Amino acid sequence: MTEPMSHLRCITCDARYDAREIRYRCDCGDLLEVRHDLTRLTRACGDLKERFERRLGSRAVPYGSGVWRYHEMILPDLPAEDVITCGEGNTTLYHTPLLSRQFDTENLHLKHEGENPTLSFKDRGMTAGVSWARHLGATHVACASTGDTSAAMAAYAAQVDGMQAVVFLPRNKVTAEQLSQPIAAGAMTLAIDTDFDGCMRLVQEVCSRHNIYLLNSMNSFRVEGQKAIGIEACQQLQWRVPDWFVIPVGNAGNISALGKGLSEAHALGLIGSMPRIAGVQVSAADPFYRSYQTGFEERVTVTAGPTLASAIRIGDPVSHDKAARVVDRYAGVVETVTEEELMDAKARADRSGVAVCPNSGVALAGLRKLRASGTIGAKETVVVIMTAHGMKFSGVGVAYHTAATELTPEHPNPPIEVDADADAIARVIGV
Repeated sequence: MTEPMSHLRCITCDARYDAREIRYRCDCGDLLEVRHDLTRLTRACGDLKERFERRLGSRAVPYGSGVWRYHEMILPDLPAEDVITCGEGNTTLYHTPLLSRQFDTENLHLKHEGENPTLSFKDRGMTAGVSWARHLGATHVACASTGDTSAAMAAYAAQVDGMQAVVFLPRNKVTAEQLSQPIAAGAMTLAIDTDFDGCMRLVQEVCSRHNIYLLNSMNSFRVEGQKAIGIEACQQLQWRVPDWFVIPVGNAGNISALGKGLSEAHALGLIGSMPRIAGVQVSAADPFYRSYQTGFEERVTVTAGPTLASAIRIGDPVSHDKAARVVDRYAGVVETVTEEELMDAKARADRSGVAVCPNSGVALAGLRKLRASGTIGAKETVVVIMTAHGMKFSGVGVAYHTAATELTPEHPNPPIEVDADADAIARVIGV
């Protein structure tokens, strides 16, 4: 029998476990990550860059996916026939002079993960997580969610005959658009009278007692799919590495995945240098920022308050320790922004023709602050990761533009009421 290419390894004590063992933490209590034998991988696969370039634009399943194009880097031990894919990835890297001017940079790119099938970056993680769950023979999968995770898990699990998705949602704390997605895909949707952190505690307890496969970002296999975001962005830049990646931080799984993927891409020779990474949080839920302020000597947790960036309303990030290592390794920084700052930044992107979610507005507002402080230079190449589509949060956008919030919008654009008269309309238009 061929020795597996991958195994699980503790991020703290380095204990090693079989990748097929269902576990989410080391015996020491810390998180695990999937480790690949990169030397064997290179020896077995040859020129990976040439292979990935050849698959670009392919319609073949699963390699037409912007995750499974990098199959050998994602889950090399997973047979291609076990992959569950919705054609995720291949998202646009927006780059226009107008966008760059809006954010006072000369070379800005927005990686729009809202163009995935369920309209968020979570699809990248779930194609890997659900595929591995199927490979292991799981019949039930579960997650706690602020909305987007549940939508992705439900959609991918729905493709597996005999697999039931179970979603733990904080009652009345997700948008109607987000709630509609797991319901439509047939997931058992539990609306629980608690916040996300409470849902996270409950889903871990239930999964530990019963034969249910947990698919939150503490699941190491989900991270493997999400790391394709950074790899794909570099390929779209002809394998040139930007000076900065800027990313919103909630449960901290995405920034962890980004760092892991870039590190492996560098080790495999796909990229020739390493970027810096900036993580951004909203002030109503910024425990990771507060931990950063202590040099990560203290792991801060908070009770997350109400925020328009509801998908990152998390007070106790599960992937805190992984994310802290990424920030340290990549000479990174962590910033925090207010509600007005995130919505004004979202409005700037929207006006440039790129519809982004409030959580993406957090990252863009962080970019504005880091530019103002001089941390990010005007001439540096910056990739900001947009985590979801603005249409999943349409109510938030309408409220901003119609002054239906307590915020003072920087870029309001309310509908104009006008009589049903051509001359009156022409006067309003100014022609």
